[in-house]
Amino acid sequence: LKTPWLERPPRDDAEAGDGGGGAMEAQSPHEESIRVCCRFRPQNQLERDHGGKVSVFIPGGGGGGSASSVHVPSSDLTFNYDRVFGSEATQKEVYDYAAKPIIDGVLRGFNGTVFAYGQTSSGKTYTMEGAIEDPEYQGVIPRMVWSIFDGIYHADEHFEFLVKVSIVEIYNERIRDLLDPKKDNLKVHEDQARGVFIGDVTESYVGREQEIFDQMQAGYFNRSSAVTNMNEHSSRSHMVFMLTVEQKNLHDRSVKVGKLHLVDLAGSEKVAKTGASGERLDEAKNINKSLSALGNVINALTDKKYTHVPYRDSKLTRVLQESLGGNAKTSLIITCSPSNFNEQETVSTLRFGQRAKMIKNVVKVNHERSAEELKRILEKKEHLLAEALARSGFLEALLREHRIAVPE
Repeated sequence: LKTPWLERPPRDDAEAGDGGGGAMEAQSPHEESIRVCCRFRPQNQLERDHGGKVSVFIPGGGGGGSASSVHVPSSDLTFNYDRVFGSEATQKEVYDYAAKPIIDGVLRGFNGTVFAYGQTSSGKTYTMEGAIEDPEYQGVIPRMVWSIFDGIYHADEHFEFLVKVSIVEIYNERIRDLLDPKKDNLKVHEDQARGVFIGDVTESYVGREQEIFDQMQAGYFNRSSAVTNMNEHSSRSHMVFMLTVEQKNLHDRSVKVGKLHLVDLAGSEKVAKTGASGERLDEAKNINKSLSALGNVINALTDKKYTHVPYRDSKLTRVLQESLGGNAKTSLIITCSPSNFNEQETVSTLRFGQRAKMIKNVVKVNHERSAEELKRILEKKEHLLAEALARSGFLEALLREHRIAVPE
């Protein structure tokens, strides 16, 4: 499958990434909260047909400005986030605030995750993918492609880059490789060097934007979808787009590795509203089970009474283990309906987002030192040790000269 050459969305020159090696980065691990943004779509036809009315209020409007709270008058509930976007917010505004800082971090050697959570037909796939052929309506994933390669093109000449892409779906608790659908039951592994990873997943090396778009097109073609009452083309699986950026410093041969996960979750939903039956009903149960496991992980991470975080309860939470409470800069976009027709589901999503905002990750640059760099560090330490021994010898001689006992 080949996609036509796609047009990049408009950007300001200031948007170009720093190309990884530019600014000095804190090497020691540091704590960082998950960034949580809330996005409302307009009422859809189904809601209007059921006499739906807007039932949420966003103080400050929720455009591209600085709104950070949502009020639900019927239940007198207020929820606070890093940013709240109303239905008039553009794809660019959402990307620039919710995703671009994560992408920039990956170019500096951090792990990063952006994922969308919400009920079926709340705007997750529109936010994450959008209309890929239209630059104005491109979502997080295509805009990420442009940002990554902007960063590479603007990098200093002594940096060399390697970019790899993988795409999987989690469907009925099985991980399926969307770039090689015959691999339909991949396993999750963990080791000290790589952290949590999916074994035997296809990693496609890419050298320009269009090659990533071609891989995306192939992956989306293989994704599981079905018609439900809530959405004519409802995704029945969680999709995880994984991109690895390795950068080598040609001066000292050191390497930084940034790993990015972009996740479009299947919709949380009430079976009665979706009209699910038979195979669709089994899918819905598995989707809700994995999303429930995700909620349990978030509860365990944010409630001190828990001594165990149940990452292993689902494939989804295993794949997201580093993103939730681990080593990753993470941004969560919760997508919501503004209509009273879906108010119960919206409040549930708002609660999920507010809870997730309490999670703290411990992030660090994934830095692999070269043999040359390690040799220089060792030589520097040996030099400092020699200086310290020389000073110690001088002080001992001084003490003896003045007939003062030298401490043992």
